[in-house]
Amino acid sequence: MTTTDRPPTGPQGPRGTHGQDDAELAEFGYKPELKRTLGNFHTFAAGISYISILTGTFQLFYFGYGSGGPAYWWSWPMVFVGQFMVALCFAELAARYPVAGSVYNWAKRIGNPHLGWLAGWMMLIASIVSISAVALAYQLTLPQISDTFQIVGDGTGTYDVATNAVILAAVLILFTTLVNAFGVKLMARINTAGVFIELIAAVVLIVMLAVHITRGPQVVLETEGTGSGFASGYLGAFLVASLASAYVMYGFDTAASLGEESLDPSRNAPRAIIRAIVASFVLGGLILLLALMSVSTLKGDRLSTDGLQYVVLDVLGPTAGKAMLWCVLVAVTVCALAVHTAAIRLAFAMARDNNLPAASLIARVSPRFQTPVLPAVIIGILALAILVVNIRQPQIFTVVTSIGIIMIYLAYLGVTAPMLVARLRGRWQPADNGRFSLGRWGLPVNIVAVLWGAAMTLNLIWPRAAVYNATAPYHWYLRWGAVLFVAVIAGGGFAYYWFVQRHRTGVLAEHRLDTDPPQPTAPLAAPAAD
Repeated sequence: MTTTDRPPTGPQGPRGTHGQDDAELAEFGYKPELKRTLGNFHTFAAGISYISILTGTFQLFYFGYGSGGPAYWWSWPMVFVGQFMVALCFAELAARYPVAGSVYNWAKRIGNPHLGWLAGWMMLIASIVSISAVALAYQLTLPQISDTFQIVGDGTGTYDVATNAVILAAVLILFTTLVNAFGVKLMARINTAGVFIELIAAVVLIVMLAVHITRGPQVVLETEGTGSGFASGYLGAFLVASLASAYVMYGFDTAASLGEESLDPSRNAPRAIIRAIVASFVLGGLILLLALMSVSTLKGDRLSTDGLQYVVLDVLGPTAGKAMLWCVLVAVTVCALAVHTAAIRLAFAMARDNNLPAASLIARVSPRFQTPVLPAVIIGILALAILVVNIRQPQIFTVVTSIGIIMIYLAYLGVTAPMLVARLRGRWQPADNGRFSLGRWGLPVNIVAVLWGAAMTLNLIWPRAAVYNATAPYHWYLRWGAVLFVAVIAGGGFAYYWFVQRHRTGVLAEHRLDTDPPQPTAPLAAPAAD
């Protein structure tokens, strides 16, 4: 079946209560199994909670500022423009194919099954790594609220912070595993409440920072001498610092990945994708700018060690500041929950095509909770394993987060690149009936999305000591850790697929849509005459 073909599903799509919503599922040969309960705001909340303005800005501000000074702020609009091009492509795909495991199914549909598997595999591993990375943000916030949360040592020992971070993160991962195992309805309620708190807190923080500004916006032109250690000057420092912004603006495809559990997803998912990334850009950009304008001093090490948490306490005082940090904690919690949810839908989508080991078990939908339970548990265990491996790694924050981002960008390229090829060959046909379409802007937007994805991936994976081995112990394999990890995951994973799994690929019988009309039962033969 080509990209533009549609099976004869009738004017209202396959029969059923949500026939129109399930029409796109029929193109993939899937029968509807997940319960449609999510409305417009739920899908928006899923996308914005994955991006999570407060989680991303508070988690890596220290790194961005320490690497590039106040001028690192310009990486925020730079990353937004590039990722917005990707989001527009995804919105067009979401209008056409709002199915679970969005990146996997999109790459499979507009590219080929092999590319689809690789994109899905990279996205799945990236999502698991991202759960660990997001959960680590507890360490950057909880001890700032109270010393009680520094369970291991007093925070001054070589491994105190990293080890404590793993313990706190493990608690969060256990929570997200339990919530996701009990169904999408519970997840959506917690997520929606958390997003509401996060958005209100972001607006309040912007207002309170604006009231306390002590310097003008020209602060974003200062570099604090951060380019002195790079052969290319400040450009080198800026490219390193851009990791902090790149970490925030991804995951908007989650709105589409919940398409099989959403109402009218082909219309709601594209809107949710665009609204999520635009809202994150505006609110996050203002928080970063006003933080630089309001903090009492730009000198000293606190900004490059304690980050935005220090700014909030410095500007707002201990009482209001700690209240805001509790809101940040809520944002981190729902962000980890959203990442875990997206990973489950991706694992379910790949297993439904028999593209993972023990696929029939992973793709099994609980009749009670109407959600895949086993993937929630497996993904939680794997995320915990990543933390345990890094328990005594002082650079755990930047190493784990940067590897997660690289693999996300590679997975996104696995969608935007074949989409560009399909456009150039005239094989791409966007959704009709007034649903989202880029029209004549599709080609230039798609070209920019591919160029951006390739350039930023190269920037992120470059084996810089400043990112991957900034402190002792100094080893070549730590500096090249991202390259080695990605090569092993991509190469090893695809080798497994090519030699083992691809021979088994095909929609599992229990998930396959039966499109054949029922055959009439043959009448019983008349008894033979004596």
